[in-house]
Order: sequence, then structure tokens, then C-alpha cells
Amino acid sequence: MNNKKLHRNDILYPELSYKITGICFDVQNELGRYLNEKQYGDYLETLFAENGINYEREKVLPQAFDGEKARRNILDFIIEDCIVLELKTKMFITKQDYYQVQRYLNSYNKKLGLIVNFRQRYIKPRRVLNLNYKKEEKIEQKIFENKIKKYLKNS
Repeated sequence: MNNKKLHRNDILYPELSYKITGICFDVQNELGRYLNEKQYGDYLETLFAENGINYEREKVLPQAFDGEKARRNILDFIIEDCIVLELKTKMFITKQDYYQVQRYLNSYNKKLGLIVNFRQRYIKPRRVLNLNYKKEEKIEQKIFENKIKKYLKNS
């Protein structure tokens, strides 16, 4: 990949999403179209580590209500603490898949999600934007985390 900067002001995280997409292409070229999500995730995890990309894998969403069974909703990856990556291995991406990613974006207050379906002949990552993104929550969360760190450091 060349080091030219992408100059699109209307796309969120252009360099990172381009890099993720390139790695997804590499995964499909290497593994083909007929494995399961976990297998693609394992290889993606290897390539993210090799490329110095920070990620969290299989992050569990907080419970939406009292009594909800644990581990009901698990997202595939959060990349660089800003992009939700959801893997699919099915014939078609549906509205439910978009709703699922929207739920993940809202739960973790992230701006951008990518849905990648490895079953298709050519992968076409679908971008999902969080229209409910709250910038101030992220700032408040950082302030809270910094206060906790200072408290623990002084204890």
C-alpha cells in the first residue's frame, strides 16, 4: 500500500477503513469464500497484529435490561477504538445486519461500522454510520477514566 494520504473530508476514518478493507481482501484471497466467521476472524486477528493495528475481539455488549442473558450480543472487532467491524458469511446482507451494527455503534458510542460478508464472490464492505454518536459522552468517559487512574496512582 502506498503512503499517499486520502483527501476525502466526507468519509470517516478514510486511511484506517481503507487499510481494514485491504486486509479483508487479503483474507478472502487467502482463505476463499466458504469458511465460518470464526475462521476469518482468526486470520484477521493475525493480520491486524502483523500490521500494528490495535483491536478488541468478541466484545460483549452490556445488558440492555435486567434479566437479559449474558453474552447475548457479541461484536466481532473494535478497531483502533473507533471502527466496529462485523463479519458475515451468508448469501446476502439484510436489514437485520445493519440494525445489529447500529446497535453495536450505539452501545459503544462509535461513529463507524463496517459489515464485511466473506461469502460473496467479491467482498464489498458496507459502511454503517452512527447518527446518534455523542461526542461529549466520549469526553466525559475519558475524564472519568483519568480521575480513576489518578486516584489509583495516589492510593
